[in-house]
Amino acid sequence: MKTSGLLAMAMAGASFVMAVELQQPAQTPVLNQQTRQGCFKSVGNMTQAFSGTDTSSGYCFNLCKKKYNAFALQGSKCYCGMLYPPEDDLVDDDKCNWPCPGYGKEACGALKTYYSVFNTGLELAPDNYKPEESSTTAAPSSTKAAESTAAEESAAPTGSQDAATTSEAPSEEKKKSGPNVAAIAAGVVVGVVVVAAIGGGAIFFVRRRRNAEIEEEHRRNAAVNAFINGSKPPGSSGSISMTDSRLDPVMAHRRLSDGSIADNQDYSRRILRVTNA
Repeated sequence: MKTSGLLAMAMAGASFVMAVELQQPAQTPVLNQQTRQGCFKSVGNMTQAFSGTDTSSGYCFNLCKKKYNAFALQGSKCYCGMLYPPEDDLVDDDKCNWPCPGYGKEACGALKTYYSVFNTGLELAPDNYKPEESSTTAAPSSTKAAESTAAEESAAPTGSQDAATTSEAPSEEKKKSGPNVAAIAAGVVVGVVVVAAIGGGAIFFVRRRRNAEIEEEHRRNAAVNAFINGSKPPGSSGSISMTDSRLDPVMAHRRLSDGSIADNQDYSRRILRVTNA
């Protein structure tokens, strides 16, 4: 009786362990839902997102579903990635037989060997990771990383040069803006000089015209005063007497009856003539 009871308990325990630890079959991906994709012996290029006692498919799904196409479970660890593990690394489901710490009724791969892989529903058909391509693509990335590190190391002691370059930049800008300022200043100076010249010329013209008017006014006043005082204005007839040395003073003031005086005759000697006194 006892033997049969122990046998039944052993069989029930074995069936419970098998039910709990077996990886469930793969599923067809569904948009925005987690679906099983099998048991793999590698995690591909996925990166670890969490490790702890809460690890389960639902917990890892919530961590990875917004940014990643796939996630994987191994023991207490959760991984997220854009690609499935390599297609050649797919193994039988019974290899993944470790119960998840956060939910013991599902498998979380196997310790240090196998991974339970899921689709997040973000991309229904992501590609499988290919190590040969990753090695060729990883080399340039590592080279870029080395170059960036070398660039950072070489850039570190050149802080003073960067500062000098920064300080030189405004000076260059000032140099570039210098000719414009000089041209503006020159234009202002030329404009002021032109305006001053025009103003000076106008003042000179007005003053000269005013002086001419004053001089003319003085001349008119002098003429009026001379007329009022009874004096003859300069240049009038009789103010200047012109005497020919050849004429006899007595004869010069008499009216001749025989006409005008001829210039070709000598009048220095007196000649008896009949005249009207």
